[in-house]
Amino acid sequence: MRKLEERRDYVLKSKMSQLFAEQKSVHILYSYDQQEKYIQQAVSYIQGGILAGDCILLIENDRLYPFIYNHLKALLTTDQMKMIHRINNFDFYYSSGSYHPPAILAYFNKSVQPYLDNKLSFRSWAHVEWSTMEDPLHLIEDFERIVDHAVNKLSFPLICAYKGERMPEYLQTILMETHPYVLMEDDLITSERYRPLTDVE
Repeated sequence: MRKLEERRDYVLKSKMSQLFAEQKSVHILYSYDQQEKYIQQAVSYIQGGILAGDCILLIENDRLYPFIYNHLKALLTTDQMKMIHRINNFDFYYSSGSYHPPAILAYFNKSVQPYLDNKLSFRSWAHVEWSTMEDPLHLIEDFERIVDHAVNKLSFPLICAYKGERMPEYLQTILMETHPYVLMEDDLITSERYRPLTDVE
């Protein structure tokens, strides 16, 4: 059983490495259920990015960040750890006091500007959470469409992680339409529902 899991992990890492080697603009949806698997995926993605020479923008909550940090600290050098810039995801998504896509995008642009100014390649991992399910889901659609455009314009890889149990069917549909790739627990697939929006500025 363990060998099968290791084989799946190897195949998944190979698929992702090949995708990142073939194209710079990669927007991936990751729906997760198990916390331990989530941490493993985040660590693998960040480590792979650093080994490829990318700086990392990690948008994560205070509860899970220490677990990710401790795993990475055991795998990376002190200098490599300095390539990770972490932002508290609540501060990121609610910088304006509410879930407001233009404010979030402004925060993001400010965060990546040093990479752009210094011509440094980077990738991002964003743990998307919102305070209550009462937050209008159409705002998430607006935000993901804006982000998908930014990924293509700035040419960087981004994984957006959502907790599976907090994704009603309507939100799942939105996310499949706004992400060209979907990361499963042991596979990376192309979203057949993806609809690129070409007229976003």
